[in-house]
Amino acid sequence: MGIFSFLFGNKANKIKEFTDRGAVILDVRSKAEYDSGAIPGSKHIPLQQIQAKVADIKKWNKPVITCCASGMRSGSAAAILRSNGVEVLNGGGWQSLYNKL
Repeated sequence: MGIFSFLFGNKANKIKEFTDRGAVILDVRSKAEYDSGAIPGSKHIPLQQIQAKVADIKKWNKPVITCCASGMRSGSAAAILRSNGVEVLNGGGWQSLYNKL
């Protein structure tokens, strides 16, 4: 087991665990980015709106996997959601995440 697997676990396994439990895929890119291609069935809330939408996201009552273009914005969104009590996983870039689903 590599040090990163030990510290962070296997991301593909975490993604599977979350999706098996009905996780919502949340894309936090801009509208134009989302409209140009996204994971089918994903929800779209741009990063700038995440804080204002926390109550709505909590009402989903499901784990959340965030994604964006590269993983930076989804990491920020995941941190905001986690600090507000949402069970969340940063899925990273949407295309990479799509390939893992």
